[in-house]
Amino acid sequence: MMRFSFWKRAAATLLLVAPLAVQAQAHFNGERAFEYARQFVAIGPRWPTSQGHLKAEQFLRSHFAHDQLEEDAFTADTPIGPVSMRNFIVRYPGTKDGVIVLASHYETNYPLRNINFVGANDGAATTGLLMAIGDQLREQTAHGKKLDGYSVWLVFFDGEEAIKSWTASDSTYGSRHLAAKWGRDGTLGRIKAFMLADMIGDKDLDIQRESRSADWLVSLVRQAAKKFGYERYFFQEDEPVEDDHMAFVQRGVPSIDIIDLDYGPNNSYHHTAQDTLDKISARSLTIDGDVFMETIRLINQK
Repeated sequence: MMRFSFWKRAAATLLLVAPLAVQAQAHFNGERAFEYARQFVAIGPRWPTSQGHLKAEQFLRSHFAHDQLEEDAFTADTPIGPVSMRNFIVRYPGTKDGVIVLASHYETNYPLRNINFVGANDGAATTGLLMAIGDQLREQTAHGKKLDGYSVWLVFFDGEEAIKSWTASDSTYGSRHLAAKWGRDGTLGRIKAFMLADMIGDKDLDIQRESRSADWLVSLVRQAAKKFGYERYFFQEDEPVEDDHMAFVQRGVPSIDIIDLDYGPNNSYHHTAQDTLDKISARSLTIDGDVFMETIRLINQK
């Protein structure tokens, strides 16, 4: 057996460990995203008009207090009458002329208000994901620096869920409002890509290919997933989904819905009291974050 001196052994150990350490540091902080989701779930149900909804608003307001935060308050015409709602938009400036939008919804389902529906996967997980992405973007834009590429805007939509039952007019209130507003003021023309995250904290991650999503964005997400060896979690099945991206798709904005609608055995956790924190994982949020951040990089290269 070959004998190494102490220093040679130490050097060899460093050579073996260093690449692993670099690789670990390259991954997105899914543990942080999960912790934000945990804190958000602890608020409890957050359906529009509830005290929990006001607490959810304050949670986002406090987290992004030192960022370029815009509160987009509006009144939605719903089956129960006018309802005050509020989108949150957080902007991180880039060096290139254009915007990449990452979005999620943060409220819970109004019809489920009596069953303690906390929406751990359906709203909280992706809220935590975007918050952790915001942390990373904040570090990159500290001290007046700009992102090396397009500006990135995080959007937290209100009113994605139906107030009574899902129809084209009783759903996606926040995204329909903001898409129309940005259409009027010219903002839509600046958006290079719109990426929606929905229900992707699921421990058993299985993200469908939403069939109205832009093909080139699907290809970039697939490429990003392949880089990390995550292909099995993405796009094994195709399915059309009515979601917050549709108001942007209909206005010609290149958009993609990253969504996992297969939640629990036979989708048995979706919109039930079983949508709780134990059904989501930091591992899934790490996968999501890795792919979102790599897709941003690939969009900037186009």
